[in-house]
Amino acid sequence: MGFPVRDHNRKAWDRQVDSGNEWTVPASPEVIAAARRGEWQVVLTPTRPVPHDWFGELDGARVLCLASGGGQQGPILAAAGASVVVFDNSPRQLGQDRLVAERDRASHPGGDRLDLATVEGDMRDLSAFGDRSFDLVFHPCANLFIPDIRPVWRESFRVLRPGGRLLTGFVNPLQYIFDWERSERGELVVRHAIPYSDLTSLEETERQRWIDAGQPLEFGHTLEDQIAGQLEAGFVLTGFYEDVDPKHVLSRYIASFIATLAVRPDGA
Repeated sequence: MGFPVRDHNRKAWDRQVDSGNEWTVPASPEVIAAARRGEWQVVLTPTRPVPHDWFGELDGARVLCLASGGGQQGPILAAAGASVVVFDNSPRQLGQDRLVAERDRASHPGGDRLDLATVEGDMRDLSAFGDRSFDLVFHPCANLFIPDIRPVWRESFRVLRPGGRLLTGFVNPLQYIFDWERSERGELVVRHAIPYSDLTSLEETERQRWIDAGQPLEFGHTLEDQIAGQLEAGFVLTGFYEDVDPKHVLSRYIASFIATLAVRPDGA
């Protein structure tokens, strides 16, 4: 039996909530109020807001926020008018989304409530949802936490209606070829091959230290799996941009994050 990646990463992200990781901090009441007025932005990658035209018509759209817990994107999109389901592996991350919805309900007694539900699960298995259930899947940088990503594309295609949109963010695999500890010190030293895995690319003592520290395990996927995987699932790519991670030295030289917009064709 292989290492239980999903269980480990569930517990690791629960701990990230406790430690205040930036991707676990719920949207403020002011941000939700602004989104209700039509003033909102969300990210698929560290810093660059997603263009509004990537979403199409949000009012009344059924949106799946895939591996997107943390109380940020889902509540904002719900405040902007969408009917949102947040699907995530971490119960504590999903709790942050419920916190925002409950806080908003308490501040608007008798008023419109955020149309938001939460479901716990593995991003590779969307069997909780029927075929053609959603108008849009919003999938920020999260597939680095699973070892195989092609099931994500196939399942996303299945649950989207024809004409539906998949918005995805992911890591440029170049980031994973460098020794992590040395990059933290500002040095770029090539060490690893792609595809990368915390389970197989690190030496045993390094890997065990990472596991014992309760840090999420990461996987650096090939661009073929990221992009050709979407195409092979049946999607048509219609949008693309790059972004940087200000905290990583590699971003001095090249964008280390990518966002794509893919569409399930009509009739597919």
